[in-house]
Amino acid sequence: MPSPFTIRPAIESDLPLLLQFIRDLADYEKLAHECVADETKLRAAMFGPRPCAEALLGFADGEPAAFAVFFQNFSTFLARPGLYLEDLFVRPAHRRRGYAKALLQYLAREANRRGCGRFEWTVLEWNKPAIEFYESLGATVLPDWRVCRLTGDALVRFGR
Repeated sequence: MPSPFTIRPAIESDLPLLLQFIRDLADYEKLAHECVADETKLRAAMFGPRPCAEALLGFADGEPAAFAVFFQNFSTFLARPGLYLEDLFVRPAHRRRGYAKALLQYLAREANRRGCGRFEWTVLEWNKPAIEFYESLGATVLPDWRVCRLTGDALVRFGR
C-alpha cells in the first residue's frame, strides 16, 4: 500500500527545504551552474511585501518527497488569469507513486478555484518520460511554441 501523501502550502520556515528542492531539481536538469537562488532571494519573492510565487510541499509519511513552485499569470485571449507551474520535482526515492499527479491535481483545483482559464508549464525536450506522463493526464505539449528568455547581462543591456 502506498504511503500517505500530504500536500500543503509552503511557509516561510520552509525556506531551507525549498532551497534544497530547487538545488536537487537543478542537479536533475543538469543546470546547477545556473542556480543562484538563496534563502534571502526566496524570502523576498515568496514571503515579502509583493509575493510573486507560491510553493507546495508534498510529504510521504511526514518525509519531504516533492515540491512545486507556481504563480499566477494572465491570458489576454481569454481575459482571465492563468496558473503557471514553474517547477515540479519528486525526489527519486519517491517517484512512480502518484505524487507528481497529486501535486498537479492540487494545482488544477487551485486554478479552478481562482477562476483561471489555463494551467500551463514547460517541459524539457529531452525529458521524454515527463512528456509522456503529462500527455497521459490530458495535457497538450504545444509543438509550435518556444520559450524566449532575456537574462543576466543581456536583460540589463536590452532594458537600458
